[in-house]
Amino acid sequence: MSTALKNNIKDGFKSHYCHKAGRFCKGDTELPLLFEISTMINNTRFIKDIMAPVMELVARYLDAERSILSILNREVSKILIEASYGMSYDDKKQGRYLVGEGITGNVVKSGEPIFIDKIEGAQGFVNKTKMELQTKNNKDISFVIVPIKVDNEIVGTLSISRVYDERVNKNELIRILSVIGSMLAQAVRAKQDRMEEIERLKNENKKLHLELENRFSYENIIGNCFKLREVFKQIEQVAKTEATVLIRGESGVGKELIADAIHYKSNRASKPFIKVNCSALPETLIESELFGHEKGAFTGASEVKKGRFELAQGGTLFIDEVGELSATMQIKLLRVLQEKQFEKLGSSKTINCNARIITATNRNLEEAIVEGEFREDLYYRLNVFPLYIPPLRERLNDIPILADHFIQKANKKNGTNILRISSSAIDALMIYKWPGNIRELENCVERAAILSTDQVIRIENLPPTLQTAESSSTLNKGTLQIIVEKVEKQLIIDCLTVKKGNVLQTAKQLKISNRKLGLRIDKYNINVDKYKGKVI
Repeated sequence: MSTALKNNIKDGFKSHYCHKAGRFCKGDTELPLLFEISTMINNTRFIKDIMAPVMELVARYLDAERSILSILNREVSKILIEASYGMSYDDKKQGRYLVGEGITGNVVKSGEPIFIDKIEGAQGFVNKTKMELQTKNNKDISFVIVPIKVDNEIVGTLSISRVYDERVNKNELIRILSVIGSMLAQAVRAKQDRMEEIERLKNENKKLHLELENRFSYENIIGNCFKLREVFKQIEQVAKTEATVLIRGESGVGKELIADAIHYKSNRASKPFIKVNCSALPETLIESELFGHEKGAFTGASEVKKGRFELAQGGTLFIDEVGELSATMQIKLLRVLQEKQFEKLGSSKTINCNARIITATNRNLEEAIVEGEFREDLYYRLNVFPLYIPPLRERLNDIPILADHFIQKANKKNGTNILRISSSAIDALMIYKWPGNIRELENCVERAAILSTDQVIRIENLPPTLQTAESSSTLNKGTLQIIVEKVEKQLIIDCLTVKKGNVLQTAKQLKISNRKLGLRIDKYNINVDKYKGKVI
C-alpha cells in the first residue's frame, strides 16, 4: 500500500460526505483506491500474494471491520473463502457455503447483491465465520455482499461488514464493491481454475488409489484352491516387512501379479513400483537399465539416464527372470543387496539405494548353482523369503472359475458375447497338463471365444492339443502322419503366440534347434510376423 494512499485513508476517507444530500459516502475519493488496486494487480506475478493486501485496503477504505473474498469451486459446488481481513484463520476455514446456502450462497445463486442494515436477527444469515453481531459498544453491524462475474458467469463474491450508519448511501457502497469485484474478476477466475484443477487431480488420485486397491485385492487373483490360499497367507505375512522376496514358479503362473500384490499391500504402496525383465533385455544394456548411466558413458549415451534402482527409490523394484543375469551382473546386484549402494555407468558418485527388492524366476536356481551358472551367495541374498506359485496342473479345480473370468475378459476385449462354456470343453481343459499355465489358458479361452458361432465355447473351438480323438470326432479320420502334423503345427502356432513371435524363445520352449523349427515353419507356411507383438 502506497504512503499517499495510507495518508488519504487516514486524513480524507473517514470523514467524507456527499454534498448532494448530506449523506455519508465515498464517491469522491475512490479514484486513488482503484488506482492502487490496479497497480497491485499489474505489478504481481502471483495473484494470491496481493489478495490479502487488497482486502485490507478495501476494509480500511470502507471503514469495515471485515472484508472477505470468496470463490466458487464448481467441482465441489462450494463457495470457499480465498482471502480476508479482520478474521482468524480458523474462522476463515469455517466459511464454506453450498450454492443457495446463507446470504453468500444466495448471492452466488441469484447473481444479485444484498445489503443487510443490521445482521443481528437477519433472516438467512448463517454466520459460519462466527462474526460478532454487534460491537463491544452494542452498536449494530451492517453486511453488504456483491457477486463477482466474468462474462455474466458468477465466479465468487466480495463482502464487507461495518458498523451500521444510517447516513451510508447503500447503492454507492454496492457500486464501489462491484467495481472492485470487476477489477479482481479475472484474477478470481484464474484462481478458480487452479482451485478446480487441484480438486480434479485430488479426485483422480483417489480414484486411481481405489482402482489399485481393487486391482490388487485377492478377488482379482482368481482361484480358491488350498495351495493358492497358502500363497495369499504368505503375501500377508511378508508384504508389510522389508524382506527381499524370491517368487518361484513356472512361466505363466502369474509371478508378476503376485509381486504387484506384495507391493500394493506394503507400506511402500504409494511409492514407485518399477519392473524390469532380465530376459527381455540384451546383456549389453541390462547394466544401464538397472543402474543408469552418465552422458558419454558409452557410445550412444547422449544424455544422463536414471536406472531402475534410482527410479524405484522409496518404493519397490521387481526384477523378473533374475536367473538369466550374467555372472558380471550377478556380482553387481549382490553388491546392491549387501551395501545398499550403486554407481551409474560412467560415474564415480555413489548413490544410496532405498528400494525394496522382489525377484522372480522360473529356473531351478539350485541346479544353476551346482552347474556354476548362478552365484550361491547371491542366491541366499535373494532367497530371504521364497514364495512358490503352483502351476495350473496342481490347481485344476480353479480351471472352471478361471475360464469364466477369461471369457468375460475376452468379451470385453474383442466384443464377443460368450455366455458359457460346455461341460465337454471344461472336461478337456481339466485333462490337459497346461505347460504354459495361466497364460496358456487365457490364450486358449480367447481363441475359442473368437471361433465360437453360437455364444457357447464348445470342444471343437479349443486348440487341437486339447481335444481328444473321440470328443473331436477325429479318431478314424486321416492317417497318423496327417494327425501328427496338425498337432505339430498347432503347437508351433500356440508357442509363437505365447512368445510373441520370437523364434529363438519358441525353439527353446519346444526344445528343438532353431534350424529344425525354421524348417517346420517353412513346411507349414506359418507367418511368424503375424504373432509378433500379440498381447498374451
